[in-house]
Amino acid sequence: MKRVVVGLSGGVDSSVTAYLLKEQGYEVIGLFMKNWHDDSVTISNECPWLEDSNDAMIVAEKLGIPFQVVDLSEQYKERIVDYMFNEYEKGRTPNPDILCNREIKFDVFMDIALKLGVDYVATGHYCRKAEEKINGKMIYKLLAGKDNNKDQSYFLCQLSQEQLAKALFPIGELTKPEVREIAKKADLITAEKKDSQGLCFIGKVRLPEFLQQKLQPIVGEIVQIPSDFKQYTTSIPKFTTKEAELNYFSTKFSYQKEDGKVVGKHQGAHYFTKGQRKGLNVGGTKEALYVIETDVKENIIYTGEGKKHQGLYRNVLFVSNEEIHWIREDLELFMGYTLEVEARIRYRQKLEKATLYKVDSGLYVAFKNKQSAIQEGQFVAWYQNEELLGSGVIS
Repeated sequence: MKRVVVGLSGGVDSSVTAYLLKEQGYEVIGLFMKNWHDDSVTISNECPWLEDSNDAMIVAEKLGIPFQVVDLSEQYKERIVDYMFNEYEKGRTPNPDILCNREIKFDVFMDIALKLGVDYVATGHYCRKAEEKINGKMIYKLLAGKDNNKDQSYFLCQLSQEQLAKALFPIGELTKPEVREIAKKADLITAEKKDSQGLCFIGKVRLPEFLQQKLQPIVGEIVQIPSDFKQYTTSIPKFTTKEAELNYFSTKFSYQKEDGKVVGKHQGAHYFTKGQRKGLNVGGTKEALYVIETDVKENIIYTGEGKKHQGLYRNVLFVSNEEIHWIREDLELFMGYTLEVEARIRYRQKLEKATLYKVDSGLYVAFKNKQSAIQEGQFVAWYQNEELLGSGVIS
């Protein structure tokens, strides 16, 4: 009888994960991760983790499995929260959920679980795992979840072969309605519970308010760039190499204050991200204004009118060598090689055709169609036939 630790979060997905594994004959242990108790930074007045750990405990009792709470708040603060503040301060946009999976759930948490002498760690992610022997070596594959609306493989795009080897995703073959149905039949308290929105395992976080506690508000100007800005219409140069061409198209537009007109004020460029529309509070335009660039040094936000504004779009992005991660290490690209893939730059974005180009300094991802709001600090993940092969942080 194999033993497995389930990360019980107090939600329906992890509850059903534990239930299914027990039905399959595993010896199941439930662990709840407490990821926060730093009073110097209040996350929200509602404290969901108490309610969530209570729900997780009730589910464990119902299933007759041992349960305990592990406190990972110190590691979470160091590896996730401090990193987030750092990135926002630099004007980049991190993805805490991806980091939380790489650094906390499948690292710190997995270590604790394996010390309990278990064979696997299971989570309630909507994704699947497959394995295949290739050249005499067992290779683990991360596949998209069967439920297209809920596929969460993107959040696991930084996992390694070692982490995948020990991971189980029992609900990856199911849809969300099926999961709720199983929970109802099993009479689990979480069957009707709403999905948590917010940072991984912290709960209800409003990001600007959270950031304001560490990054002080500084009043700056909002500048509107016209749709006929000169850089949008300059003729494309002739390129002598493919790399020169990729470099040209991956370079973002650069703006000066005098390129547009000042249309409002903001409380700090580091609170805004490319593609953002809410929170600008500027009226008087036919279409809504979108953030097309932030300059945290000069504390200026550059905006464009309408979601078709050219300043929002690029079709090439770059990932530096130290930020490239292959789940399928056996498929890693070497210098000069290319690979046809499908890729996405954010969760829930539909996969788009793209080509990877490996160069000396890193990896270019060239999309067939232009992508809106490519943002430094976010992750690009690439797939082939439902399998997530690798990912990287956008430079």
